[in-house]
Amino acid sequence: MKILQGLTGTIVSLTNIVIALLGLGIVVSLLGGNVPFVGGVAGNIIDLVQGLGDAGIVGLIAAIIILNLYK
Repeated sequence: MKILQGLTGTIVSLTNIVIALLGLGIVVSLLGGNVPFVGGVAGNIIDLVQGLGDAGIVGLIAAIIILNLYK
């Protein structure tokens, strides 16, 4: 059971790091334009939101699930 708790803690930590890097990538992308390795972050997020919007109710359900994963 301790192994599972340790694995869960590691996954949560890695998820927090990825979310922080995503936020940093968005800020750098908006301030610096097309910066290597982070330049396409804002465009990818816009594409994701547009894709969810085009999907209608399925997109709304997917957005709710994604938001619940980040809580």
